[in-house]
Amino acid sequence: METLRTPESRFTALPGFPWGPRYLDDLAGYAGLRCHYIDEGATGADQPVFLCLHGEPTWCYLFRRMIPVFLASGGRVVAPDMFGFGRSDKPVRDKDYGFHFHRDMLTEFVRRLDLRNVTLVVQDWGGLLGLTLPMEAPERYSRLIIMNTALATGVPAGAGFEQWRAYAAANPDLDVGKLMSRSCPHLSAAEVAAYAAPWPDATYKAGVRRFPDMVMTRPDMEGVKTSKRAARYWRDDWQGQSFMAVGAADPVLGLPAMARMQDMIRGCPEPLILPDAGHFVQEWGAEVARAALGQFATSLRT
Repeated sequence: METLRTPESRFTALPGFPWGPRYLDDLAGYAGLRCHYIDEGATGADQPVFLCLHGEPTWCYLFRRMIPVFLASGGRVVAPDMFGFGRSDKPVRDKDYGFHFHRDMLTEFVRRLDLRNVTLVVQDWGGLLGLTLPMEAPERYSRLIIMNTALATGVPAGAGFEQWRAYAAANPDLDVGKLMSRSCPHLSAAEVAAYAAPWPDATYKAGVRRFPDMVMTRPDMEGVKTSKRAARYWRDDWQGQSFMAVGAADPVLGLPAMARMQDMIRGCPEPLILPDAGHFVQEWGAEVARAALGQFATSLRT
């Protein structure tokens, strides 16, 4: 598998992101690929772990407003970059990416670090993939923070998503910084540059190109069976606590989509609605993190 590795010099100026990189190059099934992650905070057998999973087209930098709140609560924060994103290695060929390529990596990552007492924090593809993880190892997962995402089970996603898919297909050298700036107008120029840092040119962007096309909007697509099993798990078997936050300005995965997710997740309470937040809810993440911690206060102390 031909891969690229973004030069470290691209990551020298990351405003609001003081945490140093960590790397794994021994994930089973991924020989020759190096995975980046951050791992901050106290560790211990019963220490709460906030596992933060990014989506398209971002990387763990997206969680920089939530991480300090989680750390201040005494928790440990672990946030990986999926292959093709952030500081992780980037296979060059579009066809090297698939649903289980990413899902198996996350499953092995959790096993490799032996993460337990996990609060799963997901948005976008972080949810499409991450929501399929707890059913395989329910003893590892205690809580869920879910933001603007879905489980794709092979049904059409609507006109808004198809417009995004068509736009991504027509722009194989997607301008990540421009997209983030348009979605989050409060970002500084330096923050916009940080979002774009992992991809010096189009040759690094196979993962970015693939994610929109991979969303399972037909029943024959890879990942549909796994996602249907996950939907049954969240509806019938989930025993943990849940917290939902919704960026109401998201035209694709906003209030209607998240209402469907709320109905699917056993015991999910009424969501925190952020009227001004769009798809990338983590950019309003400090409020979300504080509200979630307030809801989880009792279980986090035990």
